Amino acid sequence: MGFLADALSRVKPSATIAMTQKARELKASGVDVISLSVGEPDFDTPDHIKEAAIDAIRRGETKYPPVSGINPLREAIVKKFKRENGLDYKVSQTIVGTGGKHVIYNALLATLNPGDEVVIPRPYWVSYPEMVILCGGTPVFADTDMAHDFKLQPEDLERVITPKTKWIILNSPSNPSGAAYTRDEMKKITDVLMRHPHVWVLTDDMYEHLTYGDFEFVTPAQVEPGLYERTLTMNGVSKAYAMTGWRIGYAAGPEPLIKAMDFVQGQQTSGASSISQWAAVAALDGTQEHLARFKAAFQERRDLVVSMLNQSKGLKCPVPEGAFYVYPSCAELIGKTTETGKTLATDEDFVTELLQAEGVAAVHGSAFGLGPNLRISYATSNKTLEEACRRIQRFCGSLR
Repeated sequence: MGFLADALSRVKPSATIAMTQKARELKASGVDVISLSVGEPDFDTPDHIKEAAIDAIRRGETKYPPVSGINPLREAIVKKFKRENGLDYKVSQTIVGTGGKHVIYNALLATLNPGDEVVIPRPYWVSYPEMVILCGGTPVFADTDMAHDFKLQPEDLERVITPKTKWIILNSPSNPSGAAYTRDEMKKITDVLMRHPHVWVLTDDMYEHLTYGDFEFVTPAQVEPGLYERTLTMNGVSKAYAMTGWRIGYAAGPEPLIKAMDFVQGQQTSGASSISQWAAVAALDGTQEHLARFKAAFQERRDLVVSMLNQSKGLKCPVPEGAFYVYPSCAELIGKTTETGKTLATDEDFVTELLQAEGVAAVHGSAFGLGPNLRISYATSNKTLEEACRRIQRFCGSLR
């Protein structure tokens, strides 16, 4: 009998973390590396949020917080959902976790039994299927394609739902593709779910505020009130408020589910950092004026990267509606040979050779369940992105 849990043998390491670490190591050794692998805004946390944290420290808000979150933050979450999404929740229907990943994991741990299935559209964030497996469930994948902008089609969702389906995880805007569902597109998905009352909806809205042009964000329970009693709506402060390191995620949903998640969290981590929670109160209740600046910068970067990638030999890059990622296809370059004689058999080969040849770190699409593609984060400066895209163009042009 082995010492480590058998479940670990069924779980893959995070490809995004692995590529980011590899880029760090190369950079530390003196290699000129541009990392486009990390999903983190390059902006600083707005000052009023930082000041709220400092004030909390000075007030002595440094004791154990309640497991489900401090009351001022839970009240701020209630107001946020009402103000921005038209969703009515009580404080008792909310919970705060140590990041959005923690919230999702607790929901799965509190609900999954062996044999339960969780539908995950692909491409997916790398952690979704691994969390399902660690919690004893079975991930079931619903495919999308570039022809439909990587958005799940209702007939494809219908095809994968079975009597064993317990959850579907919906992420809009998406990591890794940046795809986001319009109201009409989301309504077609929720219409399917209304025909299957045993299926719960776990919606990851972490990139809600990072949509571009006149795109209108919607969340499932907002589009279809009939799903309210079986939807957990998750969000957080990491992306829109540049607070990745503060580690605060939150959710609202049916009270019995929230109580179960509180029970799990009470035996797991207890409450999230008290100081970070007071900062999150300022984020949700305070001025939102920084969002226009963030969005304008990200939209300009998106347009720059999409244009330059589509000028690269063999790459095809759709224009995403949100987040800060693009997900170009490198299908035309599979089978090509690098200047060093390496034949590219997979998208993982592509990103590996790109890093070696040009010092640009990206993540292979097969890590997100759908390739041959690569995920590129444009959460860095225009100057850096221009240089990175020139290197990508050079690498693609060198393939034979």
